[in-house]
Amino acid sequence: MIALLQRVQHAHVTVANKQIGSIEQGLLIFVGIEPDDTQDYADKLLQRLLNYRVFSDDNDKMNLSLKNIKGGLLLVPQFTLAANTNKGLRPSFSSAARPEEGKVLFDYFCNQAEQHYHNVATGQFGADMQVTLTNNGPVTFWLQIPSAT
Repeated sequence: MIALLQRVQHAHVTVANKQIGSIEQGLLIFVGIEPDDTQDYADKLLQRLLNYRVFSDDNDKMNLSLKNIKGGLLLVPQFTLAANTNKGLRPSFSSAARPEEGKVLFDYFCNQAEQHYHNVATGQFGADMQVTLTNNGPVTFWLQIPSAT
């Protein structure tokens, strides 16, 4: 699973001119799902996201996690993160999970997030979404489970 994490001052997602998810200070996570991803990967990624130390402490060091600051978590499905861009002038999406498999795992990931954290909002799988954010820093990280080493 792929997560593009952005530390935000606020973010929201809109579908068909209706706001469906919104957070104030916290993390906006774009989630990409690949064919071999599992619920175990989703669980590991969620724990990493909730505990990843990207917020500044009193000494302006990135030592605080989302849990520490009690910030918002906005999860947005983004299959384009799994695109193969190694050659040509157009991305290939053959490395992304099939839509029906991706939706099942994204829904599982969101449900787990809501069970383990108090302030979760989500985008809508398969929808044409508009995402508005104010990146704080800017701070952006790419996380992948399992690690692509």
